[in-house]
Amino acid sequence: MKLLHKTLKLSDPDFIRNPYPTLEDLRETAPIFFEPSYNKVFFTRYDDIAALLRDKRLGRSILHVLSRDELGWPPQDPRQADFDAFNASHMLDREPPDHTRLRGLVSQVFTPRRVEGLLPRVKTLIGRTLDALEDRKTFDFVTDLAEPLPVAVIGELLGVPDVDQHLLRPWSAAIVKLYELGFSEEQQQQANTAVLEFSDYLRSLAAEREKNPRDDLITALVQARDGTDKLSEEEFISSCILLLNAGHEASVNGSSAAMLALSRNPEVKEQLVEAATSKEPVPALFKTAVEEFLRFDSPLPMFERFVLEDLNFNGLQFERGQEIVLLYASGNRDSRKFTRPDTLLLERTPNPHLTFGLGIHYCLGAPLARLEMALLLKSLLERFPKIQAHEATLEYGGGFVIRGISRLEVEV
Repeated sequence: MKLLHKTLKLSDPDFIRNPYPTLEDLRETAPIFFEPSYNKVFFTRYDDIAALLRDKRLGRSILHVLSRDELGWPPQDPRQADFDAFNASHMLDREPPDHTRLRGLVSQVFTPRRVEGLLPRVKTLIGRTLDALEDRKTFDFVTDLAEPLPVAVIGELLGVPDVDQHLLRPWSAAIVKLYELGFSEEQQQQANTAVLEFSDYLRSLAAEREKNPRDDLITALVQARDGTDKLSEEEFISSCILLLNAGHEASVNGSSAAMLALSRNPEVKEQLVEAATSKEPVPALFKTAVEEFLRFDSPLPMFERFVLEDLNFNGLQFERGQEIVLLYASGNRDSRKFTRPDTLLLERTPNPHLTFGLGIHYCLGAPLARLEMALLLKSLLERFPKIQAHEATLEYGGGFVIRGISRLEVEV
């Protein structure tokens, strides 16, 4: 099979605003293609993406297999040395056995039971935020609601004092900029500084928790053991930063995209408004609705993998060290897998979307993101059943790897 060459402008504002027509065309005409400007092979169909996510011949990292010289990479940039050190220490960019060890230690304390135990506190945080918006006819859904809540929740989970939680979102926003396929020197400097500042803060907080343990994730991570094994200081810091980033980016972007989808689909919104009157903390319709929102407009549209050993896939030969891109957003709209993929179906079951990944790197924070989104949407529609977005105010951030709405005014 011959590998097709295609141009894909991931930073094009029009593409970021609505990538789905382009992705649909690629699924039909070039399901696997090489993009020369990125020097990467892109996959667009669900079955291919799902198979590759589970294939152990691919990994999130490559430097444990090949050196930078062997890969033809330039030396590490000292301007982002702290960011690179953080990236090399957390589980997301590690492969077994390191990944297995780190995920095992973190999973001991970041459990579904701990997430479920947050439900009363999350409801209180949502209620307090909505109370503050009660007397306003309009507000920015992103900055006034979608951003503050998940940061407060992950801050609560970690054990960051209320007076310091305002630091978390700017640190995270700066750090994740370096996951885009292109970034400026200013963004590079800001990300490295954010890692340094956050690391220093966590180091001091961990020292305090060792002396005065509390019922929070930082205490639990400091104390986490598997026999004699424990997280090193670097691994502890990197795990906390990763939990902040992963613990709220999907919630912020997923909730904002859901609000836009509800405004564009009034009949769907009415279904949820009616279900919001239920006395259940999370009615069944909201559980399936969250899965559908995450499928319909994925907040994390793509992830990269490295080829760890030569492989043949669908008649195409890939060499060790090559980079491939898995377009989750495309797979989530693949008609070969989903009936009526461009339609919001709140009760869609099963809904095996790719948004949280598959295989050993499946998102550890998925239960928290689901809980936050469901509780926020239920509380919002119960309090403001007539809420409507002003689409003329819609603005997106500048990236596609982490694609999110940066502004969306709503009227209640």
